[in-house]
Amino acid sequence: MTDRKFRFGLQASRASSASEWITLARRAEDLGYSTLTMADHFPEQLAPGPALAAAAAVTDTIRIGTLMYCNDYRHPAVLAKEVATLDVLSGGRMDFGIGAGWMTLDYEGAGLELDRPGIRIDRMVESLAVCRGLMSGEPFSFSGEHYRITEMTGAPLPVKGSMPPIVIGGGGKRMLTVAGREADVVGINLNLRSGEIGVDAGADGTPARTDEKIAWVREGAGQRYPDIELQTRVHISAITDDRHALIEALAGGFGLTTEEASDTPHALAGTVEEICADLERIRDRWDISYFGIGIESLDDMAPVVERMTGR
Repeated sequence: MTDRKFRFGLQASRASSASEWITLARRAEDLGYSTLTMADHFPEQLAPGPALAAAAAVTDTIRIGTLMYCNDYRHPAVLAKEVATLDVLSGGRMDFGIGAGWMTLDYEGAGLELDRPGIRIDRMVESLAVCRGLMSGEPFSFSGEHYRITEMTGAPLPVKGSMPPIVIGGGGKRMLTVAGREADVVGINLNLRSGEIGVDAGADGTPARTDEKIAWVREGAGQRYPDIELQTRVHISAITDDRHALIEALAGGFGLTTEEASDTPHALAGTVEEICADLERIRDRWDISYFGIGIESLDDMAPVVERMTGR
């Protein structure tokens, strides 16, 4: 059981103007969210690089990060430079979230080949090795199945002279084992192998499946498991006096039993007191202490963030 302090990240990727985005970043910081994170998709969102740089420029303490950069969209030499630049511009507040890609619509729309998961994960692992090497400050060479680097010195260097914290998430055994081995923060996610978030993905968020996922992380991490911070994306969060009705609706929409819907770490519903008790239970059972909240719940969840972080 972990004794890590609770923290909360805000996942937000859209804004209609610069002023709207700046206001959002400042409000997330003021409300006590520890991180402003962005997805990496082609439709209907800002590009994470410039948007995170803009957020960092108008804030002082909130961290910025990606959940997640899709590895297939960038060569690792490009990715390493972007991540290091964001770390420099934010004064060392960058979290490097990287994933193997999953959204079918992105690949189809951009005309990219969606390889099977094993190939995409292999490519991501190589990319991570390249990024580490290019952020080491030393000339770096690499020859893998997917990438080749020859005597290249990455620039700029991150603020601390090495890779910013690495965030890797997933819902399958291979990805979570890799995350346990490689990441500083491991995201316990729904399995999105189907390429979309639907009923099948929701049914992957049961307590029993979460037990299994934590075991995979432990397997990959070995002795370094106590050093890893566990995170999860909360897809539904709402303050309500009628917890039971919302849980029943969630169960029906995602193919879960009422008990499974009540106990999943991917949804939080009830009064502030009930949700805070759920967070304690989730941390006690699964060691998860870092929760990603959607922008639609920014203000609604503020009393929970305040209570659980002691602000």
